[in-house]
Amino acid sequence: MDKLFVDLGEKSYDIIISDSFLHLPKCLEEINVQKKILIVTDSNVAELYGDEVNTIFQNNGYDSHIYIFDAGEENKTMDTILGICRACMEHKMDRKSMIVALGGGVVGDMAGFAAAIYMRGIDFIQIPTTLLSQSDSSVGGKTGIDFMDGKNILGAFHQPKLVYMNVTTLKTLPKEQFVSGMGEVIKHGIISDSCFFEYLEKNVENIKELDSETLINMDKTNCSIKADVVIKDERETGLRANLNFGHTIGHAIESAYNFKMTHGECVGLGMIGASFIALNRGYITNDTLHRIEHILKMYGFKTKVKLPSLDVVFEFMQKDKKKLDGKLKFVLPVSIGEVVQKNDVIKEEIFAALEYISQQEK
Repeated sequence: MDKLFVDLGEKSYDIIISDSFLHLPKCLEEINVQKKILIVTDSNVAELYGDEVNTIFQNNGYDSHIYIFDAGEENKTMDTILGICRACMEHKMDRKSMIVALGGGVVGDMAGFAAAIYMRGIDFIQIPTTLLSQSDSSVGGKTGIDFMDGKNILGAFHQPKLVYMNVTTLKTLPKEQFVSGMGEVIKHGIISDSCFFEYLEKNVENIKELDSETLINMDKTNCSIKADVVIKDERETGLRANLNFGHTIGHAIESAYNFKMTHGECVGLGMIGASFIALNRGYITNDTLHRIEHILKMYGFKTKVKLPSLDVVFEFMQKDKKKLDGKLKFVLPVSIGEVVQKNDVIKEEIFAALEYISQQEK
């Protein structure tokens, strides 16, 4: 078991990285969890881990109940949030009760948002079961739902009391979901840690074979990068925006495809698009762009896709919640391990990047 500490003053918490759920009861004791718990999960994760985790809670004296919603981004709505809050009321939860997010990023976002608004805010913990949620969404306190064709438009910053990662849950992931999670992992190497990027290049086989020790090492380094950024800029007023590398284009592609492509897959394409803009501005070399494309290919990403109308993708970009004063903010690489934020990227640059993504593989 490995542990990381996210130092946010009164909102500080630990990230536990293990290869089982066995340490969960002790971790709950350490944060003084009260006895009434609602486990929020989706229909896919419930079949795999719902009973196991619920039994652990009940065997340790917790009054726990499971709320299950249908899996899928299309259910990341206010109706589901109200369903969670209704379950809290039916379970007679009060301000000392706790919500447990058991699942991927969609589960974590919605369970956290429900916890942020139920009785004006109750505690919650994250038990992320996908690589995407372990590498990114479970750490940092961002919660939210999609609204009016925009991704994560409604939400709140609400930090968990604990993040507990069991890397063996990755063994039950469909291949496309593992690829999706690696998009965020690779992103962290590009934005701030060239040594971690090299680790991902050199250990590709062990990672793809889901070697537990390698995954724990990867998660620990990955989470330390994310946690360091969150500590310095909890509410995304500056540095934390670097974590959006690949997301400005990626979110638009995700929406344009009506969420038929995974989040990480779209972020991978977005990273290539942003890197292409950086190349044309002279920030990076062809070798750097090709290195970014190569590592994505090694982990199973498509680096070229047939996009819908470029105008449609561009229109979705205009709904980006990070837009300020009518201008899109782009995170562009200047090397492996360093990026800059720019709000002067023009339409012609964006269309050139989208056309590059749309090219056929050579």
